[in-house]
Amino acid sequence: MREITLKNGLKVLYEQKERNAVVVQIMIKTGSNHEAKDERGISHFLEHILFEGTVKRPTNQEISNEIESIGGDFNAYTTNERTCFYIKVLNKHFHKATDILADIMLHSLFKEEHIAKEKNIVLKEIDMVNDEPSYYQWLLLQSNIFKNHPARHPTYGDRKIIKNLTRKKIMSYFHKHYVAGNMVISVVGNVKDWKEKVQVFSNIPKGSAKSLPKGREPVAKRNEVFKKKKKTINTYTLIGFKTVPRTHKDSYALEVMNGILGRGQSGRMFTEIRGKRALAYDVGTQHISEAGFGYFAVYATIDRKNVPLVKKLALEEIKKIKDITPKDLKESKDFVEGNYLLSMEDVQKVADQLLFWNQISNAQGMKNFVKEIKKVTLNDVKRVAEKYFKHYTMAIVEGK
Repeated sequence: MREITLKNGLKVLYEQKERNAVVVQIMIKTGSNHEAKDERGISHFLEHILFEGTVKRPTNQEISNEIESIGGDFNAYTTNERTCFYIKVLNKHFHKATDILADIMLHSLFKEEHIAKEKNIVLKEIDMVNDEPSYYQWLLLQSNIFKNHPARHPTYGDRKIIKNLTRKKIMSYFHKHYVAGNMVISVVGNVKDWKEKVQVFSNIPKGSAKSLPKGREPVAKRNEVFKKKKKTINTYTLIGFKTVPRTHKDSYALEVMNGILGRGQSGRMFTEIRGKRALAYDVGTQHISEAGFGYFAVYATIDRKNVPLVKKLALEEIKKIKDITPKDLKESKDFVEGNYLLSMEDVQKVADQLLFWNQISNAQGMKNFVKEIKKVTLNDVKRVAEKYFKHYTMAIVEGK
């Protein structure tokens, strides 16, 4: 990996990959966790509005056509902690990708009609998430597992605030957060003149980095269950446990634990709940470990009558972690390594991981991830299971 800093202080990370494709991705170190109470949803809204038109490319159709007419791909996403935009093209079109991304960062129009249109689109997106129980279950868990941390608020924000957003408020938030000191760019591909081409980003205003807010989150003292009724056939269940951010060394042991319990069709949760008893179709575990927070969850889509049994089975499998063998440990480490490295065959995934690890601590962490996984011992896995899995928060989206 190579790194340069532009004259405005904007950091650019370059990873050489012998591929036909190149990705340029820009991360703004701002997500829903940075929003004030009256700003909830504005980070996500900006993700939408920035592709709507610039002085040079006045419409969304012109922007998208310029990328797609050369076979390229573009997208954006917002999380609790960051907002990212990327364009993926053939190496020979790298200059176009950088030109378009710089254009939307520097010359977006923020037209009133675009804002009005995107309000409707974002509100429909919120409806879609709330209508889809496989998405909604995670919102229900995250809003209840955290008591004070801003991660308890959904990334999409608040409907009322979205409806009442003004151009002035959007522009104010944009100028505060979309500054060079609060951004990092990653380039992954095979481009000789990348240093020259990324200079188009040097006109972004300097500004300073925005630190992640740190809500004082209490340790869970009891088990809690939260239910929401939906007109669905299935019942969607999550059992969540507060853990640690990625910067904590225990996050790697939790990753290995996730490999034991939740990998594919050979994970223990799948084997016990689906394989042996046919209680669920969709079942597994997920380990979320971000820069400022973390949690571990067991999920299963089941019949409502089976909630007590599935909860009992899931908690029993977590307790059995204390009995894992060296073979179990090795298989899980091999799974985590293989899953991670195979995903990194995609240049966009590499670009994304470079930025994620840069926000965590250092982009080099991307290459150290597997090394840290290999250091995990049997005692580490048993210790984290004992330390973080004493009390759960259960979210149930209850069907018919």
